[in-house]
Amino acid sequence: MKYVAKILMVLMVMISVCLVVQAQEEDVEGSKDHPLLSRMANFYIYKYEEEEYSSFEFLDAAEKPYVIEGHKWLIVYWIQEGYEAPGQLNIIKNFTNAIRKIGGTILLEGETATMKVVKGGAETWINLWVNSDGSSYELTIVEKKLLEQQIVADPKAMGDDIMAQGHVAVYGIYFDTDKADIKPESEPTLKAIAQMLKNNPSLKVYVVGHSDSTGKLDYNMDLSAKRADAVVKALVSKYGIDASRLKAKGVGPLCPVESNKTEDGKAKNRRVELVEM
Repeated sequence: MKYVAKILMVLMVMISVCLVVQAQEEDVEGSKDHPLLSRMANFYIYKYEEEEYSSFEFLDAAEKPYVIEGHKWLIVYWIQEGYEAPGQLNIIKNFTNAIRKIGGTILLEGETATMKVVKGGAETWINLWVNSDGSSYELTIVEKKLLEQQIVADPKAMGDDIMAQGHVAVYGIYFDTDKADIKPESEPTLKAIAQMLKNNPSLKVYVVGHSDSTGKLDYNMDLSAKRADAVVKALVSKYGIDASRLKAKGVGPLCPVESNKTEDGKAKNRRVELVEM
């Protein structure tokens, strides 16, 4: 009888284990972790949304908004039944430390976190929200493809366009998101503009900054003017162009060349134009 009782006890334990395993919640159908971020232990995906093109407003520590457009994910994780929640701070620290280790930037770290990673030709923005006890958390991720410089500015072509049409659109001058600091990869285009001006010594131009329609009008007007001014300063200080030949202006999204309803259109609208005085 004792032998039978032991067998029954073993069977009961095995059945209990099987029931626990079966009771574990499964990831919602069609869901997956984002390739950049692994999940916390003992969590499952409760909700999953993926859009080829959408936008989200991210905030930094000063509550400055960044509206980022691109491939978007919304992934909501809940803890499995029977496991202890790790706590809000623990989850926040796990993710911010992981992002720092791969060279990312933390723009906001508190009850929520805003993080950014530039890698593999993309700028990935991440918003992490964690509920108060850490039993669930939500990732909103937008991956913005970085535009490759496909057109090399030609000094002669630029000069010909200005002489024939009074203006020329220039691409290949790059800035960090929401900043007016010119990136080093803009140098070939700036050199070409400087050479064009040297080839046409009597030419004076307005350097006009343009933006797409993302964000508030006043902000875009101000940023486009600051970027145009940065181009003027670079042409004067680094390439020896007389400051009297250049004037910076910013018109924001007011003069689009394409519809702002598509990413390609927005990319074409974000430009610098040289306009004959």
